[in-house]
Amino acid sequence: MALFEKIMAEFIDIIEWNDDSADTILWRFPRFQDEIKNGAKLTVRPSQVAVFVNEGKVADIFPPGMHTLSTQNLPVLSTLKGWKFGFDSPFKAEVYFLSTRQFTDLKWGTKNPVMMRDQDFGMVRLRAFGSYVIKVDDPKKVVEQVAGTNPVFSVEDVREQLRNIVTSRFADMLGSAKIPALDLAARYDELSAQLSKLIAAEFSQLGFATTQVLVENISLPEEVEKAIDKRSSMGAVGNLDQFTKFQAANALEAAAKNPGGGASAGLGLGVGMGMAGQLGAIGAAATAPTTSSTPPPLNAGGPPPLPQKEWWVAVSGQQNGPHDLSGLASLMVQGAINRETLAWKQGFSGWMPMTAVPELKSLFG
Repeated sequence: MALFEKIMAEFIDIIEWNDDSADTILWRFPRFQDEIKNGAKLTVRPSQVAVFVNEGKVADIFPPGMHTLSTQNLPVLSTLKGWKFGFDSPFKAEVYFLSTRQFTDLKWGTKNPVMMRDQDFGMVRLRAFGSYVIKVDDPKKVVEQVAGTNPVFSVEDVREQLRNIVTSRFADMLGSAKIPALDLAARYDELSAQLSKLIAAEFSQLGFATTQVLVENISLPEEVEKAIDKRSSMGAVGNLDQFTKFQAANALEAAAKNPGGGASAGLGLGVGMGMAGQLGAIGAAATAPTTSSTPPPLNAGGPPPLPQKEWWVAVSGQQNGPHDLSGLASLMVQGAINRETLAWKQGFSGWMPMTAVPELKSLFG
């Protein structure tokens, strides 16, 4: 009897799956003509389940552990086969092992920009990407609806389908949420939780569950981002008129410290005033009256002076005038102005050094 039991033991099958891959979801146990002997040992390791399939129908599902195959632990298969009092060895059945561990760092992203109406920018195009984690939730559905008769089924085989579900539901969610584009970054966690709920039902129909869904980035078009950068830069500058005055004061201070003096000092004054005129014109142009009889501030171009004495000059950082040519000559004799002094009259777009004005060249001999 002992010899007979030893011989029988040598014919008892051991059914198991040593999974050494990182992305295999399903693996079919290879058997010649799918024959399994009575009393075979089924080993199901942690993070696995074993599914028995008979003629295309899912029968029994085994959790992790060691199982001896008999009529008692194959109730569904026994019913399908018509086994009432046991079965003859061997019997035919397909055995599929499924991994129930989590498959992490699956990426999703919008192939095309999502169009939405924004209260700050009008119509904008947004792109987004993130990641998600899945696991097998219903082995029966995975075998019946996704894997089919494939001997091996991996994450790559279902990745595209799952990613399309995520991106499609994200586009619907973003369009209906009506969140301002500038506020999206502060609500990534909220959007991630909402997206996870939206895709849960469709993933469940395929036999999968999502354990984590992340929205990692939502970006505006490059041209809109550049416009935002410019707007931020203007905000950092603050009051443009005060900024130009500050720049002009720095230029005057630098000119005063110049040991060369004379023309160099005048040149420094001209540069400072020129900078003030160019930058200040931006802030003053929109509000300056077009019919005023006074000259514009020294840091801005603007309306015309009195027609009789039409020349205004910058003296000690202040506008001085109006003067005619003889008045300008007197100021030169007094040393109040020089070749690089800034001058302005009606028709000029801004302050100019006197040497750059053809009408004033006669004052310098």
